[in-house]
Amino acid sequence: MSELYVDWTLAKRAARRLVADGPEITATEAADAVENLREAAMTAQGPVAETSRMDASVGPDSPVRVVDRGAWIDLNVDSMADLLGPVVDKITAKKQAGPRARAVGAKITGAETGGLMAFVATKVLGQFDLAPQGQPSLLLIAPNIVAAERELQVSPRDFRLWVCLHEEAHRVQFTAVPWLREHLIERSRQLVVDLVPDPAALQERMQNVVKALPSAVREGGGGLSDLVVTPQQRAEIADLTAVMSLLEGHADVVMDDVGPQVVPTVTEIRARFNERRRGAGSLDRVIRRLLGFEAKMRQYRDGAAFCRAVQEQVGVDGFNAIWSSPQTLPTAAEIEAPHKWVARVHG
Repeated sequence: MSELYVDWTLAKRAARRLVADGPEITATEAADAVENLREAAMTAQGPVAETSRMDASVGPDSPVRVVDRGAWIDLNVDSMADLLGPVVDKITAKKQAGPRARAVGAKITGAETGGLMAFVATKVLGQFDLAPQGQPSLLLIAPNIVAAERELQVSPRDFRLWVCLHEEAHRVQFTAVPWLREHLIERSRQLVVDLVPDPAALQERMQNVVKALPSAVREGGGGLSDLVVTPQQRAEIADLTAVMSLLEGHADVVMDDVGPQVVPTVTEIRARFNERRRGAGSLDRVIRRLLGFEAKMRQYRDGAAFCRAVQEQVGVDGFNAIWSSPQTLPTAAEIEAPHKWVARVHG
């Protein structure tokens, strides 16, 4: 049903047409990069599991996929369509816009979605794809990783493993905690339903929601704030953002704890990566802010600080009580005051 309001096929076509070319690379270099990334992903599994003390073998299969920008676009547009499909069905159960208005609006929203995805496709190094109606998987975007390691002038092998440590931590989160994926999907869907209560306004609101989703749901926050109309909605977004902060911060903490053990040049990589992040051009910074990337950077910082503070008080095993149920996830207030989470969960 969501295709009546967003032309997802057009979105893919537009994004593939607009996305910038990847770095110049020979066929041999490309094959070596793909193989090296697969090896790095496998190498990351043991240290990440040991450091996080989380058993990913108990959950559903979530394979590692090394992809190019076009494949990343297709997979993410499909996931976005799957995420929004049940939302549109629920909203339009009683009333729909006219077919002509839907058709025109779907083309507009599809084209806008394509433009957004074309930009994001050049920035993401790795991602755990929730695949709401398919098989979740860990995606490593090979051309972006190669481009980043060249720009930073760091060891390709070390950088690839460093990236895989962070992304493997996400794979472990959603695999070792089987309920987490469905919880996050359903919570996101319900929030969108709450933000778009009027079927008559669905087309316009759908355009706004689709624009915000790459930052708010997949990238971790920032974009949906423009759609807020009530204090309750603001609180719901804050708590969803808290969960995203937890996931990003935990992945960063695990990566930084494991890094010195397995990545010889990790100090140099982290320093240059942080400098690259601060040194983006003014236009790039504006676009990143609009898409919520700046909010994501805050999530890394705030989430990591929360995880560190909790682990200092109750240890890693005590921290892992956070994965017990949806009720033990931190609230927005607790992300800012970790002792409140410790008091609520551990007494």
